[in-house]
Amino acid sequence: MRHILIVFFLFIFSFNLQAQRTTGGVTRPVRDTARADSATRDSVKRDSLSSKTLTGLSSEIRYTAEDSIKFSVDGSTIYLYGKGRIYYEELELDADFIRIDQKGKTLFASGRHDKYNVYRGRPISKQGSEPPVTADSLVYNFDSKKAIAFGTATSADEGYIQAGKFKKNEYNEGFLKDGIYSTCSLPEPYTHFGIHISKGIVTEKQVMAKSAYLEIEHIPIYLAYLPFGFFPKTNKRSSGFRFPTFGEDANRGFYMQGIGWYLGINDYWDADITGTLYSKGSYDVNTIARYKKNYKYSGSVNFSYASIKDPNGVRGTNSDRASKQFNVQWTHSQDQAANPGVTFSANVNFGTSSYFQQTAANGTYNFGALTRNNMSSSIAYGRTFFDGLFNFTSSLSHRQDLFAKTVDLELPSFNLSMTTINPFDSKNRVGEQKWYQRISVGYSLQGNNSYSGAESALFRKETLNDFQSTFRHAIPVSMSLNVLKVLQFNTSVNYNELWTFQTVRKSYNPFARGGIVTDTVQGFARNYNYGLSGGFSTKLYGKVNFKKGNLIALRHVMTPSVSFNYSPDFTSPRFGFYRDIKNMPVKLPDSLRQLQGNIRYSIFQSGAGGSQQAAINFSLDNTIEAKKRSRSDTSEATKNVPIIQGLRFSGSYNFAADSMKLSPISFSGRTAFFNQKIGLNFGGSFDPYQVENVNGYARRTRHYLFEKGQLARLTNFNVSTDFSFNSSALQKRNEELRKKQNDPNISPAQQQDIQSILRNPNYYVDFNVPWNLSASYSLNYSNDGVRSVVTNTLNFNGDFSLTPKWKIQFNSGYDFRQKEISLTQFSINRDLHCWDMAFRWTPSVCIKATVLISASEPLSFRI
Repeated sequence: MRHILIVFFLFIFSFNLQAQRTTGGVTRPVRDTARADSATRDSVKRDSLSSKTLTGLSSEIRYTAEDSIKFSVDGSTIYLYGKGRIYYEELELDADFIRIDQKGKTLFASGRHDKYNVYRGRPISKQGSEPPVTADSLVYNFDSKKAIAFGTATSADEGYIQAGKFKKNEYNEGFLKDGIYSTCSLPEPYTHFGIHISKGIVTEKQVMAKSAYLEIEHIPIYLAYLPFGFFPKTNKRSSGFRFPTFGEDANRGFYMQGIGWYLGINDYWDADITGTLYSKGSYDVNTIARYKKNYKYSGSVNFSYASIKDPNGVRGTNSDRASKQFNVQWTHSQDQAANPGVTFSANVNFGTSSYFQQTAANGTYNFGALTRNNMSSSIAYGRTFFDGLFNFTSSLSHRQDLFAKTVDLELPSFNLSMTTINPFDSKNRVGEQKWYQRISVGYSLQGNNSYSGAESALFRKETLNDFQSTFRHAIPVSMSLNVLKVLQFNTSVNYNELWTFQTVRKSYNPFARGGIVTDTVQGFARNYNYGLSGGFSTKLYGKVNFKKGNLIALRHVMTPSVSFNYSPDFTSPRFGFYRDIKNMPVKLPDSLRQLQGNIRYSIFQSGAGGSQQAAINFSLDNTIEAKKRSRSDTSEATKNVPIIQGLRFSGSYNFAADSMKLSPISFSGRTAFFNQKIGLNFGGSFDPYQVENVNGYARRTRHYLFEKGQLARLTNFNVSTDFSFNSSALQKRNEELRKKQNDPNISPAQQQDIQSILRNPNYYVDFNVPWNLSASYSLNYSNDGVRSVVTNTLNFNGDFSLTPKWKIQFNSGYDFRQKEISLTQFSINRDLHCWDMAFRWTPSVCIKATVLISASEPLSFRI
């Protein structure tokens, strides 16, 4: 516990008063030139109380009051009403009522009852760098250096200490009676959960308690009773033992959770090292270090390691071996003002794929962690230079599929880009730009060192040879013009070059898996490609008016676009970027039948320029809106209702292709129903060519489907929707959180909390929101002409309040392919003001209930 003594260097004067209002918020020292020998002297403004007054104080007192300041007839007593404030040496005191008795050299401060009989304006005092102390009322004697306070409260070790009565003597020792230590900041915790201390002594370096016991809802739990206690106390960080909690896990047995050590390293760093031991042989260790430097940076590093034994394993066999799991998390954020022009951030989360499932999310059975199917990390650095002309960014990143147990690494990747410039334009130009002044030039360099493969091969020595290092240069030159005032013309020339240090060679081997062997050749190589493009776009508007009913008009906006692009055939042998598979037999076996006509490959793993392109690209965007009447009692207004948004069709026709010159036609769009509460997104593609069945495989032919009387074949279609019947209170809460997210005055940790709540609104309990119901559904259809596959999923979640303090939550879904309910979780939450108590049940994981009582440092119990 921190120092919680009440130190008041004030004195009190006698009473009998006469009104004198002051200017609110103005500091007025009281002078000793005013004599209180007549009633008329009270109206004299008193500006200072110097060291030569009858009080004998060595320092001046400064005071203000928002309501009024009054004096007694003899001038020996001063009364402050309404947000009174006193400054004396290092002491600051605020209270709704303060009485200073000059003769008795005492001070009395208290709050006042308002017209609703609510006690407000309690005294709040602060001495130097000590934490503020709140009291119901207090008395201090300057001569004896003794203070008595009633109903005190102050913060201590992320909690709060309150005392019914508190005394302080001249030796800076405090004596408390009927004390309470809890996490509740209310003057009287109405749902108290904490430790009751009957009597105690507080000195500068230690706290001694006569007796202490646990108390819940003001009900004493004497089973948790200590006859006396002795606690060291210091005003600086110190290390100490972490006491564990005990419980039982259905799979791993009885456990001792959270045992460990806290390290108070210095003013910038601290760390926790804790672990959990299970009776069936499993254990885990967690190390978290936190750091912060004001106005510079802050962050935390968390390393977790677990050894999990199968409770059903047979001793002496492989099934009895422990599964080794680990997880590493690191977050770092930099103050934007710390180094203008330079940014650095980190958000790292990587480890073994089954860590959260094997450890039951560190024993918490957290629904979000148990259903997680991927992890990702990013460490980013950025800088601008040459007055913003160039921008450099770099990052280390990782993506991990927890189900497939694969990992993608970029160690590192960087991008150097130049702001687009107009080299033929002049800064002193007068008038509009000429056509050649509209020419713009840019440049970018991208570097990448990447690896994709199995998670199990990540730490092998030979894996280093599987990293692919590339450098990509791009020089775009473009120009944009208006033609005939209604057409937008765009043209561009693009040059791209790739440098790499690995190329591949492929050969046929009938004994190899798949019949093809791929070898990696180390050494520098380069390829390049270039192309020319140009196109036109415009907008067309259509409108239909209605004279009857609430529908006023329908408006249709079409945006057609046609472009042409050309690039040479970079698969030609003269470039050397493509080669044919070696040793290919004249007659391909059935296993390689699908390679017919595709035996040529790129020696660059990162790709190279493709075959010749001389294509026309076309697209059509559509937006349809309705204009309706919105009637009210006194006026008639209109509103626009979106019907279809972003309905897009696109495709291309390549004149240089040998066959199948027309590409598949893709489409996409979105719409919404019930006042935009239910959003619907859809998309898919049509294939204009026929297919044939070759040994169970679909192969496209060069014949159009319209030759058989069909226009096109639907090859894939997807539709997804998410609908939320949230109450207005939830929407208002999210809007307020988004506003706070951009507030520069909140800390990075608070910004991360807000982002987490906005991303996962159903993982957090808000008792101010009476109800919430959300669901999402997705359907995917694919058909290659031989077989079709349909997949669809449904997920739903929500909560509702039984009473203002009780809430029920649920998360679940349905897998249509497996025809079963997906992972489900129920929870019942109780608002305890400074605590949240939750009963959670996850039937898909195990039949058990979890009781979580959380505050600044959550406690957990298993039943």
